[in-house]
Amino acid sequence: MDINSILNGVECACGKTHHCDIEYVHIEAGAIARLEKLCDKKENILIVADENTYSAAGEKVEDILSDKAIKRVIFSGKTVLIPDEVAIERVRDDLDGADLILGIGSGVIQDLCKYVSFFSKIPYIIVATAPSMDGYASDGAAMILGGMKETVKAGLPRAIIADTEVLKDAPMEMIKAGYGDIIGKFSALCDWKLSSEINGEYFCEYIYDTTYNMIKNTLGTAKGLLVRDLKSIKALMEGLIVVGIMMSFAGSSRPASGSEHHLSHFFEIVGIVDGEPYLAHGIDVAYSTVITADIREKVVKSAFPDELYRESKTEYAENMKKIYKTVAEGCMTLQDEVGNYNVDRLDIYKAKEQKIKEILSEMPSSERIKDMLVMAEFDMAEFYATYSEEKIQNAISYAKDLKDRYTVLWLYYDLFGGRMNEA
Repeated sequence: MDINSILNGVECACGKTHHCDIEYVHIEAGAIARLEKLCDKKENILIVADENTYSAAGEKVEDILSDKAIKRVIFSGKTVLIPDEVAIERVRDDLDGADLILGIGSGVIQDLCKYVSFFSKIPYIIVATAPSMDGYASDGAAMILGGMKETVKAGLPRAIIADTEVLKDAPMEMIKAGYGDIIGKFSALCDWKLSSEINGEYFCEYIYDTTYNMIKNTLGTAKGLLVRDLKSIKALMEGLIVVGIMMSFAGSSRPASGSEHHLSHFFEIVGIVDGEPYLAHGIDVAYSTVITADIREKVVKSAFPDELYRESKTEYAENMKKIYKTVAEGCMTLQDEVGNYNVDRLDIYKAKEQKIKEILSEMPSSERIKDMLVMAEFDMAEFYATYSEEKIQNAISYAKDLKDRYTVLWLYYDLFGGRMNEA
């Protein structure tokens, strides 16, 4: 796909004109050289990176921009960088006089630059250092604010520079994370179609089909990614960026983020709160896609009950405080505002039981998802070694409370209480 050809807009059969306010996407060997022209009218540039990402591309970037006044915010590469208020302030503290923010990195660096750029009105360019996630071209910044994982509506980069010579040398875990993030779209797309059927949520076949095609294109890259093949790296990066563009087209992360991301966010947030280890985002998404496939299969094989499941308010509050601790109140307040616990969808579920099961059956089985992951040397044993059975069950039951989005996790909770082993 010619990515730059769709940036200017697509007149869609859904009735909308989709657009994405990115001017340039360059995915090629030597793409960093494009910065010379892209930055020709900028004089004061703030580089944001961590020690690892700066080591990967910082010198190449500064060689190209040797005639510019450059300031740097370089975070430690020895600890996990959290995109919270502390990190935001550190970037803001060095913004004075900058007319361009230049991010060098991937997930968290990208989100920080996107967030600060949007609220400071200073444009940014991202130099990608890993094909690890789909947020490069989306207008959402995944932040942790007040201890809560939030996707904040933010701006888009002026340009995305993806130099395949840099990307191929990314840590293998990050390359696999990008592959895993793409596999997760099976789950996200199913959730989107499910919510459209149950809640009448906006749905676009063009965005759905384009995202689905990116998944299919990426499946053929698995073996090449493991040996850092440039064509495979480029294909993966194209898939990730196109999916990001589809999020911008949709006006939300719906095409790319659903129940699998909610589970991943659960493991991250609870890990931070409890001081326990958690896997890289894309790795968690990959494994969580197996779990959401299991859930879909359980629902398809089960008769729908005659009443909705609901905990008592006391039991719910006790469980939330036990699991989420310091962020429990924020989660419960969010759900009070959204009102999901007060909605009785049973009549819809019963009337549309067959259609719901058809939608859930459209996506690959959990065994097929596992096979896709094995091709890229994922091993579910890593997931189960990291997270206890109790934590996984808690995620299935309560990850939905982190977000305002309807997914199969809500369906499973409404029908069966979210209990994987009892449905």
